[in-house]
Amino acid sequence: MCPAERNDPGDPASAAVRVAALLTAFAPGDEALGVSELARRTGLPKSSVHRLTGHLVRTGLLERDGSGVRLGLRLFEIGQLATRQRGLVEAARPYLADLREATRNTVHLAVLEGTEVVYLDVLRGPDAPRLPSRIGGRFAAHATAVGKAILAFSPKSVVDGVLAAGLPRISARTITAPGLLRRQLGRVREEGLAYEREESGPGVVCAASPLCGSDGTARAAISLSGWTNRMRVERVAPAVRTAALALSRTLP
Repeated sequence: MCPAERNDPGDPASAAVRVAALLTAFAPGDEALGVSELARRTGLPKSSVHRLTGHLVRTGLLERDGSGVRLGLRLFEIGQLATRQRGLVEAARPYLADLREATRNTVHLAVLEGTEVVYLDVLRGPDAPRLPSRIGGRFAAHATAVGKAILAFSPKSVVDGVLAAGLPRISARTITAPGLLRRQLGRVREEGLAYEREESGPGVVCAASPLCGSDGTARAAISLSGWTNRMRVERVAPAVRTAALALSRTLP
């Protein structure tokens, strides 16, 4: 019997866990999912999935689509209200747009959450590689330039937590040795710039710089990504750093 089945269905905490499991079962590219597929992905009994999806459809969090359900428009509305960094996204957009226009490559704005970065904004460049990053998407912090830029200007406890969780290999060049990552973060602190050279995927390079508040702690980071044979990160890095410093002055 799975843990979800042992919980009391009437317990509000149990119900919240089940609802969260259902809503997060949808992956990028999913349209409608049926009860059987949702039960498979969540580990919940089909009867529970059927009952809960009915409640969620009535509240607008899910919508009927044929024999399945898809995420509802109400979720998008809530997400817009709940975005903690909406002001940051709006402030950063002109800087990101300028970087994309000048380089024709992809720019990112990201924050750190746990051991991953969450992308708040992505402006794709016409000459840039097709990247897995998307607004609201996550990626292992240690394998990204934005992640390293933020970690370098984060409290020691945050860095220790990432290292303690392990450094999974994302590509052949991902840094998986804690000592090597610490040394890189030390250089990032000195230069204000972080680099990623095919650590998140083959052929992709990236330069990033942190957005620091008045206390010197990174709140987020911006980056510029391109093909390794088309973009020289050392050449574009000063522009990324300049934009990050200018944007940082707007932070409290």
